[in-house]
Amino acid sequence: MKQLVFCLVMASSVTVAAQWGKVPEPTPVPRDAKGQIRYDAPAPRTADGKPDFSGMWMRANSAPPRGRGAGGRQGEAGRQGGDSPAAGQAGAAAPAPAAGAQGPTTGEGPQPGGGRGGVSLEPSTVAFPYDPKGPPVAAFFEAGQNMEGGLPYTPWAAELRKQRLALGARDNPDAMCLPMGFLQFHQQPQPRRIYQLPHVILIEYEANYGLRHIYLDGRKLPPQGEPQPFWYGYSVGRWEGNDLVVETNNLRGAEDGPSDGWMDVNGSPYSREAKFTERFRRLSYGQLQVDLTIDDPKSYTKPWTVRIDFRIRPEEELIEFVCNENQQFRKMIKID
Repeated sequence: MKQLVFCLVMASSVTVAAQWGKVPEPTPVPRDAKGQIRYDAPAPRTADGKPDFSGMWMRANSAPPRGRGAGGRQGEAGRQGGDSPAAGQAGAAAPAPAAGAQGPTTGEGPQPGGGRGGVSLEPSTVAFPYDPKGPPVAAFFEAGQNMEGGLPYTPWAAELRKQRLALGARDNPDAMCLPMGFLQFHQQPQPRRIYQLPHVILIEYEANYGLRHIYLDGRKLPPQGEPQPFWYGYSVGRWEGNDLVVETNNLRGAEDGPSDGWMDVNGSPYSREAKFTERFRRLSYGQLQVDLTIDDPKSYTKPWTVRIDFRIRPEEELIEFVCNENQQFRKMIKID
């Protein structure tokens, strides 16, 4: 397991320190009289008055743990509001902030950055305000870490997760350079860029070079089983006030292969029957929030919801991350 954790950490950390230099944004960046970015400025809007989610976003901390979930071999100890991959190394103490490391916050300007185990995965920032009325905050290794009682697994899902943990989570799609499930993508410390067009939103993930389509042209969610299962499913969005509600089904599930249907690093599964509902809201210029609900009767005894927050990374670009060494991975960590 330690080898897998190390590979996940290194794969997730390579690009953070290697972003391109500053580039101008296509729309003005709000600044104060001193020229500092106003992360607490109102959210920008498109020509039709809708919140504009466009930009490059990084996963952000947003709350202290609200409870200890089912846990597992990783994710038992971590930072507030959900872990980065390195934080899964239980008991590892965070080193002092690196000199000169900076990262944005919401309305408070840059803050010192840091890392764990000598590996800096992302700039460390002050957590977004805790919302006691909100759902539990998702965590990288264990989706239900901050959920009282953990995830409500069915016997089928509990057994499959147990098998995956017994194998050291070696079939995790992140480690195999394969497309990941939404929650793993949302939790990646690598950035993602959102392109908002009138009839479709594209989300380009630097991690494993993922690309997702969310259709906004009024089409309905197709019946389960009608289109072929997609790696990222079939997503349609609709506006409810300032919130964008995105429904997704027809995903490849755990029935399709050992690296399919992974909710988190510990292997919490989802099946082909799963339906995901995401509620996107941009609370300010600097903060994007997503509440993700999964309804999957084969895997869970009831629907459940977790929250993920993101911080804007203006004037930066993604770098190319073509994960094409999966045929060597098993040999490198001596699985085969």
